[in-house]
Amino acid sequence: MARHARHVALVTGANHGIGAATTAALAAGGCAVVCAYWQIDDPPEPAVPDAYRSNRAKTADAVVDAIRARGGHAVAIAADLTDPEAPHRLFEHAENAFGPVDILINNATGWVQDTFGPHRVDQHGRTLRPVTASTWTQQFAVDAMAPALLIAEFARRHAARGAAWGRIVGLTSGGELGFPDEVSYGAAKAAQTNYTMSAAVELAGLGITANVVHPPVTDTGWVTDAVRSFVSHSPAHVHVATPAQVAEVIAYLVSDAAALITGNVITLR
Repeated sequence: MARHARHVALVTGANHGIGAATTAALAAGGCAVVCAYWQIDDPPEPAVPDAYRSNRAKTADAVVDAIRARGGHAVAIAADLTDPEAPHRLFEHAENAFGPVDILINNATGWVQDTFGPHRVDQHGRTLRPVTASTWTQQFAVDAMAPALLIAEFARRHAARGAAWGRIVGLTSGGELGFPDEVSYGAAKAAQTNYTMSAAVELAGLGITANVVHPPVTDTGWVTDAVRSFVSHSPAHVHVATPAQVAEVIAYLVSDAAALITGNVITLR
C-alpha cells in the first residue's frame, strides 16, 4: 500500500489471524491503527488445533508491540461487540489516541457452528450445535449488528467533520447456498455484506468506498491436514491462504489507488 498521510484505521478482531495481519499491513503503510479485540475462551475441540483456541484467547498487545517496534503507531482496545455501545466507545478511544478514523475494517466474528440438520459433527469432525436463540444472538450481534453500528458511527463522524475520504472493508464467508453446518455464521455475514453494499451507495457522496472481501480458506490456526486435503480436492477452492496474503488485498482496497473500487464483494481463491 502506498504510504498514507496520517490515516487512522480501526480494525476489529485484531488480536490474531487476518485482523492482526491487516493491522501490520496498514501500519507498514503509514496508518495509525486502533486494534480492537475480545478474548474468546473456546472449549476444547478435538478436531480444532489448540493453536486456534490459543489465538482467539490472546489480547492484541503483542500485535501493538510489534507495530511499535517497527516505528509504527498502534493501540489495543478490548471491546465486546455484542454491546451496542461498543462502537461509540471505540471511536472515542480512537479519536483520543490518534484523531478521526477514516478507515474501518469489520473483521471480527462471533463464530459458532450451528446447523438445521441431524448431524452433530461436520465433515472435518468439528462439533455442531442446533440453531437456537443463543447461537443466533452470539453470531448476529458480532457479525451483523456490530458492523452496522460501526458503519453508522463512522459515517456520522465523517459527515460531521466534513471529511471527503474514507474506506470501509468487511469480511464475509459462505455462498449462494448459504453456509451449511455454519448456518448462522453464513447468514450474519450475508447481513454484513448487505449493510456494506448499502453503505457503498449511500456514502459515495462523502468520498467513502465500501467493499467486502471473501477470503479463501485461511490458516488462522484452525486448518488441519483434513482441511488441506479438502481444499486440494475441492472444485471451488484453490489455495489455503495466509492471513498476510488476505491483508495485502485489504490494504490495497484502502489505498488511494482503489478509489474507483466500491460496492464489490471480492472473492479470493
